[in-house]
Amino acid sequence: MASETGDKIKHAQTNEVLVRFKNVQKTFDGETLVIKDLNLEILKGEFLTLLGPSGSGKTTTLLMLAGFEAPTHGDIILANRSIKGVPPYKRQIGMVFQNYALFPHMTVAENVAFPLKVRKIEKTEVMRRVKSALEMVQLGGFEFRRPNQLSGGQQQRVALARSLVFEPELVLMDEPLGALDKQLREQMQLEIKHLHEALGVTVVYVTHDQSEALTMSNRIAVFKDGVIQQLATPTDLYEEPANSFVAQFIGENNRLNVVVVNIKSNNICRVKLDSGETVRARAVNIDGVGSKTSLSIRPERVILNPDGDDTSRFTATVKELIYLGDYTRARLQVAGNEEFTIKVSNSRKSVRLRVNQQVTIGWDPEDCRALDPI
Repeated sequence: MASETGDKIKHAQTNEVLVRFKNVQKTFDGETLVIKDLNLEILKGEFLTLLGPSGSGKTTTLLMLAGFEAPTHGDIILANRSIKGVPPYKRQIGMVFQNYALFPHMTVAENVAFPLKVRKIEKTEVMRRVKSALEMVQLGGFEFRRPNQLSGGQQQRVALARSLVFEPELVLMDEPLGALDKQLREQMQLEIKHLHEALGVTVVYVTHDQSEALTMSNRIAVFKDGVIQQLATPTDLYEEPANSFVAQFIGENNRLNVVVVNIKSNNICRVKLDSGETVRARAVNIDGVGSKTSLSIRPERVILNPDGDDTSRFTATVKELIYLGDYTRARLQVAGNEEFTIKVSNSRKSVRLRVNQQVTIGWDPEDCRALDPI
């Protein structure tokens, strides 16, 4: 993976801010804001993913940073300089698209060399950098092939090499793996992750795929309706969601509608379910006693036949079993909710469930969060 190109742009993630969005707004029709007062700092050397459903504002944010869209209000600072009004080709930003955007009439080498020729780099230097970039993405020896002679994964590597060959400090990736099949997509996720770790170039990555974001990122910004709901590490997003939207959007999540009964000083609250039972949970995002809220509990944190004194317990009925190889996904009816899921290991000593069976389930209050109602 080491290369002269890599040596030049390699640096570790720091606390130095490379990009700053300052009070950025964006509207396309003059009325509806698709980006609402965005304030975001991107650190030098980090892999930041903009994650959210379609229409949440993540791609618009990326396009404003790239220069293909202009903010309606606010400013974007890159390397301590405003880039308002600076055209894309003068921003020194690498870009990788979902459709690769390779020139079909050019060879692999010519595609990779294109950004260097636009910048009028001397010919021998172009050849050296192209060779180095192709080796970096494991495509040495493919210089004279055309894009239509390559697989989807190879074409994506060419696009990646082209985005890095002119040694940018920042690379933007707009759902670059969306056209690949599942196995190749997962392989490319790790390749891009390892390439980022080797080079240290700053990456801003857009996706709607939660597992992709969790796999690759240093930090993830979760968007909804033009607003960042939470900006955190993958672990903190999954384990400590700030609200119900994040809890539901990141990974699998069970939700039970409840009312807050009381709140303890250690941020543990007691809540009452629609079925009348009361349980304890961590108070994360609630309004107070008497307010409606929702319990959030991950399927893998639910315990079958719990025996701890501190564990909430419920009787549940198995409604459906889905075998998924290493584990079985069981859908249960719990406290009037028929969409409650748990994951049961398929190891030899694990419990074997059957449809319509009644079981006892529970969880540790620390694994259960009281969040805003959806």
